[in-house]
Amino acid sequence: MKKAFNKILFFLIVPASFAQSPSVKDVAVEAYVTASSSPPTFTISWIPNTTSTGYSIAKKLKSSNTWTNLATLSGTATHYIDNNVTVGIEYEYRVIRSGTTGTVNYNGYGYVAAAAEAPPKHFRGKCILMIANTLTPALLPEINRFIRDLEGDGWSVATAYTATNAPVSSVKSQIQNIYNQDPINTVALILLGRVPVPYSGAFAPDAHPDHVGAWPADVYYADLNGNWTDATANTTPTNPPRIVNTPGDGKFDQSYVPSTTELQIGRIDLSSMSSFTLSESQLLKNYLDKNHDYRMTNFTVTESGLVDDNFGYFNGEAFAANGWRNFSSLVGPGNVSNADYFTTMSSSFRLWSYGCGGGSYTSAAGIGSTANFTSSNLQGVFTILFGSYFGDWDVPDNFLRAPLCQGKMLTCFWAGRPHWWLHHMGLGENIGYSVRITQNNQINGTYFPGGLYNGGVHVALMGDPTLRNRMVKPPGNVTATFVNHNAIINWSPSTQTNVIGYHIYMKNDSANAYVLLNASPVTGNSYTHHCQPYQATYTYMVRALTLENSWSGTYYNLSQGIIDTAYHSSPTTIYANPTVISTPTPNVFQFSCTSAGSYNYQWHFGNGISSTVQNTVHTYSANGTYVATLVVTNACNSKTFTFTINVVGLGLENTVASHHKEIHIFPNPAGDQITILVNKEYSKEYAWKLMDISGRTLMKGNGKTNEHVKINIRKIPAGLYFFLWQTLDGKSSGTERILKE
Repeated sequence: MKKAFNKILFFLIVPASFAQSPSVKDVAVEAYVTASSSPPTFTISWIPNTTSTGYSIAKKLKSSNTWTNLATLSGTATHYIDNNVTVGIEYEYRVIRSGTTGTVNYNGYGYVAAAAEAPPKHFRGKCILMIANTLTPALLPEINRFIRDLEGDGWSVATAYTATNAPVSSVKSQIQNIYNQDPINTVALILLGRVPVPYSGAFAPDAHPDHVGAWPADVYYADLNGNWTDATANTTPTNPPRIVNTPGDGKFDQSYVPSTTELQIGRIDLSSMSSFTLSESQLLKNYLDKNHDYRMTNFTVTESGLVDDNFGYFNGEAFAANGWRNFSSLVGPGNVSNADYFTTMSSSFRLWSYGCGGGSYTSAAGIGSTANFTSSNLQGVFTILFGSYFGDWDVPDNFLRAPLCQGKMLTCFWAGRPHWWLHHMGLGENIGYSVRITQNNQINGTYFPGGLYNGGVHVALMGDPTLRNRMVKPPGNVTATFVNHNAIINWSPSTQTNVIGYHIYMKNDSANAYVLLNASPVTGNSYTHHCQPYQATYTYMVRALTLENSWSGTYYNLSQGIIDTAYHSSPTTIYANPTVISTPTPNVFQFSCTSAGSYNYQWHFGNGISSTVQNTVHTYSANGTYVATLVVTNACNSKTFTFTINVVGLGLENTVASHHKEIHIFPNPAGDQITILVNKEYSKEYAWKLMDISGRTLMKGNGKTNEHVKINIRKIPAGLYFFLWQTLDGKSSGTERILKE
């Protein structure tokens, strides 16, 4: 039943008679896409219209702003087939209908996103969550869960708090500082609670002369490099005083966004809704609860929509075309009906809804009032409302914010001046993407017709900008357990029938954002993350994956992530410090290793002999230079250490003084000089050298047997040294130990 509207305050009044005007559905092409991957083909279809005289089809890449005309078709055409497409690439199509109704020629417009197997969006970027400081600690559990839900949908979250009476310039400085830390990845902003409201402009998008002034302008926070001034606007309406805008009053001059916005933005502000019996805190708690339930598919969603239009063609503005044009690619053209707003959604679910009629701050003619919302439990998620006054939403019991206070509703916005563009959500984009597209669709922009006040500062979303059109049932009972160095992640399968696998993500104490672990989906219900290097708490997240067959083609869609944490106490990184120390016996060395961890040890002494003991002693049987190695391993890693060992002391007597039959060294221990005498039966020349215990040669020379050789050792420090000699014919040699005092 249509609601009576008892206070005529609106300029947006239905004209007396437009019998010969086109209908709103005439000027909204209800387009949708069927995609095939093999061969790659798109069929762009639309609901036929008897007033059509022709169709024009254009195409562009999602990332482009330039349309390429593809074809001109007759007025009886119902589809267009495009074979020039690539699997995994996202496109957009524009369908323009030319038509005639009576004596009126018109154009109708339709837009649809299209893809065959568009890839999953594992990471959506960084989201700034700006929270009014009046909400904590009462809502801290719900806020923390909301942050986990955002992370579970691929967002990294940066939180900040603000006083409700802070200057808007101060709030923007906080946002700017966070953005500057990571400008490439920071893409969204959520205002939670009574975050200070910016005002800007000297205009009245609802065309009421008494409503010309500054309107709420959250887009000020989303535009990080525009030139916002407070010097020229000078409007002084008598009522309400809050929209008065004079130079230097803290309200900005701009009626249109001065530059391209950087951030997707949405506001969850349920303050001053006194017609509802619940407090602001309880209303916000309920909102965050149903937000969580929607993400987790805890209630049944029916893909359908309704349009409750109380304006009609309206001199070509056709406000309700926002519903007919957008909903066809989101829920399917056959699933959208012309129905009463409150009566229908009180008894049946509509994922999308549009209602418009002449308005006041708390009502829309033919739709209802804020009082109707207070006694309703409407079954829908995304709703659009349009009429005079209530698009200026910063008032008590505002009609635009009222849907969020009850039922399942999670977003609401004022679409008609200008028109909004939501078709990207058909391939898994969040609604904040559409907010930013609409705010940046200036006059003669990418999407046409934008409508009056295209690019106005008043364009705003009430609700969570990260929400998506289709949600996937997540897995359950995720558990993470470390066994030795490996994390074992198990889960219960999602109960959704079209799940094709699961993706697993991880973060730990040193990582602020999740990283994807498996490039290809896991088809079972467990995953092993091998050999974790750090001693830390690891958080693991599991998301179910589907291939959605939507009204925009096909795309891979991920569920919310379900998490569990596990502590890894035994790092796999090798922490070892091996040493090799000589002993007083010149061919005996001490091999040892201090370490942190349970490791395996493999010593190789360089002479074909090895040992697996952590600390050991090895005796070499011959003089020489040896390359020894130690390999330290655990179940995941290994580390190799290398040492050079010189063995030069074999054959020395155990006494300090030497009385070998072939050589005499005296005095020994020695002071500044030693005398060498090599005894042989016949005279021969020999070469000699003096070495330290590391094998470094300090002195060398030649001598003759049976003759005294004097060597000055005054400059070498006290210690143990070795005298090596060998006759030039190589037939005789020896090594003697010398002790320098």
